[in-house]
Amino acid sequence: MKFPNPHTLKQISEIIDCQFIGDDNFQVLGMNEIHVVEAGDIVFVDHPKYYDKALESAATIVLINKEVACPEGKALLISDDPFRDFNKITQHFKPFQSSNLAIATSAEIGKNSIVQPNCFVGNNVIIGDNCVIHSNVSIYDDTIIGNNVTIHAGAVIGASAFYYKNRPEGFDQLKSGGRVIIEDHVDIGALCTIDRGVTADTTIGEGSKLDNQIQVGHDTVIGKKCLIASQVGIAGCVIIEDEVTIWGQVGITSGITIGKKAVISAQSGVSKSLEGHKSYFGTPADDFRSKYKEIASIRKIPEILEKLKIK
Repeated sequence: MKFPNPHTLKQISEIIDCQFIGDDNFQVLGMNEIHVVEAGDIVFVDHPKYYDKALESAATIVLINKEVACPEGKALLISDDPFRDFNKITQHFKPFQSSNLAIATSAEIGKNSIVQPNCFVGNNVIIGDNCVIHSNVSIYDDTIIGNNVTIHAGAVIGASAFYYKNRPEGFDQLKSGGRVIIEDHVDIGALCTIDRGVTADTTIGEGSKLDNQIQVGHDTVIGKKCLIASQVGIAGCVIIEDEVTIWGQVGITSGITIGKKAVISAQSGVSKSLEGHKSYFGTPADDFRSKYKEIASIRKIPEILEKLKIK
C-alpha cells in the first residue's frame, strides 16, 4: 500500500509514538507485507526467527521490537508491539469509511454495466464496461473490476483478511488496507468470497472463471484463464499461475505457488508448491504417477501381513 504522499521517518514515528534509527527525513513511501515489499516500504517483524528475513528484505524501513544493527541504506522504527503499530499506520492512512448509500457517490460504473437491486457498492469502487452484478452482491471499498465481468448473487468482494495475532485477552486482527482487483472477462459464481489484500492486492486474472461458493484468501493472485470449481478454499498469499484447473472441494494452504496449467482433482489437499503442466490428486496432493504407486503399495500391505503371519 502506497501512501497518498511521501512521509519522513520522523513523521511516521510520531504517528505510532515510537523511537527510530535513521535520518529524520528518511523517505517512507508506503507499507507492505514481506512477500510484496519494495524500496520505500515499511515491513513489520515481531519474532527473532524472522528478524534477518525482514532486515534483508527489499523494505527500507523495518518496524521491529528490538534495537538491532541497522543495515546500510535502511531505517528502523523501534516498537514494543510492531503488530499493533502496523495496524495504527494502516488505520491512519486507510481508515474505515462508512457509506449511507447502496452505491457510494465515489463509485464509478462503466458503460452498459448493470447493477441489480439489493447490491452494495462501496467507496472508490471502479466497475468497468459491460459488467453484470447480480442481486445481493457486496463490493467493498477500493475494489477494481474490469470490463465484461459477471458476478453472481450473494458474492462478497473485499472482506477483511483472516489474519490474527493470539493475545492473552483474545485474537487481534491485522487490519486490511489492500484491494481486490478483478480483471476483464472474469466470471464470479454465486456466494463466492474474495478477501482484500492486507496491504497489497488480491487479484483474479483475465478470463478466469470461478464456480459457486469459492473462498479466495487475502493477497492471493490467480492467473489468467484459470478454472476453479465449487467449494474450493484458497488461503492467503497463494500464487496460482495461468490456465490452472482446480476441481471441487480442493483445499490450498497459504504461501505456495501452483504452476502454469496444473490440474488438481477434486477433494485434494495442497500443502506445498506444485509444478506446472502436471495433474495432481490426494491429500497431501501429489502427481498422478507417484500417487498411484503409493496406492498400489498400500494395497499390498494385507498380502504382506498374511505372508508374515504364515511364517
